[in-house]
Amino acid sequence: MNRPGMDHQSIEELLKVMATQYGYDFHDYAEESLRRRIALHMEWQQFTTVEELISAIHSDNKAFANLLRGLSVPVTEMFRDAGFFRYLREQVIPWLATFPFIRIWHAGCATGEEAWSMAILLDQAGLLDRCQIYATDYNEDALDIARSGVYKTTLLQAWQENFQACGGQGQIADYYLQKYNSGRMSRELQQHIVFANHNLVTDGVFGEMHLILCRNVLIYFKQPLQNRVLSLLRDSLRPQGVLCLGTGESLSLSAVADHFHACSLKWRVYRRKQGCPHFQGGGVNE
Repeated sequence: MNRPGMDHQSIEELLKVMATQYGYDFHDYAEESLRRRIALHMEWQQFTTVEELISAIHSDNKAFANLLRGLSVPVTEMFRDAGFFRYLREQVIPWLATFPFIRIWHAGCATGEEAWSMAILLDQAGLLDRCQIYATDYNEDALDIARSGVYKTTLLQAWQENFQACGGQGQIADYYLQKYNSGRMSRELQQHIVFANHNLVTDGVFGEMHLILCRNVLIYFKQPLQNRVLSLLRDSLRPQGVLCLGTGESLSLSAVADHFHACSLKWRVYRRKQGCPHFQGGGVNE
């Protein structure tokens, strides 16, 4: 999407203000995706030029918060990519079951559906009571939705189809208290999920995890930033820990490629090297 007043110099000045005044550095984000989201935000907020947007965020923290929301891409659903969740249920969760306590990180969780999906899988496997799930994002509005666990009931049918496709038992509605046109996820599940603000671009290592899911986040980054984030994810994994990326992402050309084994190239599931006798995964051509 091209708009008047969106030349390279103007975009660069906007990114500079965001980095120096607010500490959010988007310089290594994929340029076309970033430009498209800036254009959509300008149209939504009725800015004619980038200079008008810069002036607004210079003097108004709320204008910057609106821009930050516009640059975030909170697109997700319960059990999205059902085949991936089936792989988790059949291959990864039995390995997690060999540990007395399990730590899982959903990095870039958006509005939280993937974290809630994981909690349901763990509950059905009888593991939820010894699990702690951390779900993080830099978008506070998305995190507010995730924390509330409140979603529209019109989504339930699609969620149920995904749930059944990944091998889930029973009804997803059993974990969802309906009231009028919306409902709230089970408080029992919520006890095992911590939703927190964490920026993959600027923040540091996040604990020592058995399993990290960072799906469909790296596609918005240029290669140098991808490498930095992947190094952060590697360093946040315990030895032999498992990393899951989106189906359009890969470790193959990254700076950390030699630090992982591919367990499933189809579902982009990798294990940090150092050997793991229990988790065999599938063949790498799966």
